[in-house]
Amino acid sequence: MIWTLVCFALTLFVLWKYAFGPIQKLIDARRLRILESIEEADRARDEARQLLEEHKRLIAQARTEAEGILAEARKVSDAQRERVREETDLDRARRMEETKRQIEAETTRALEQIRNEVAELTLAATAKVTGKVLDSADHRRLIEDAISELDFSLLERGRA
Repeated sequence: MIWTLVCFALTLFVLWKYAFGPIQKLIDARRLRILESIEEADRARDEARQLLEEHKRLIAQARTEAEGILAEARKVSDAQRERVREETDLDRARRMEETKRQIEAETTRALEQIRNEVAELTLAATAKVTGKVLDSADHRRLIEDAISELDFSLLERGRA
């Protein structure tokens, strides 16, 4: 039993001196590597969290800028639409006024032509009825009398 204790003590001493020390050093080195890995993982997680927050902030900023650009584009579009509408209204009004002037000019010209034809027909009818040719003063007086008797008010009301 003593020899067992001596062998056990000697084995324990040899193991302590040559085996437990290096094994303990390996365990400590491994523990250090694991702690460093954990710290590095924590740093990487913190960095990833910061990058994620930065990414979210950039996305929010980009959204804000995009909304601003869209709002500005809408304003420009509305302004252009309003300008085109106003130009169209002005052009339409100008054309309507020009058309009215042309209609009035044509109506006046047509009334003048009708008056001239009535005067010529009156002269021809007078010459046939009376059987004589009148001088220019008589022509003028007869024409004015015939025209004054005609009712052009209906034609002029049609113009208005």
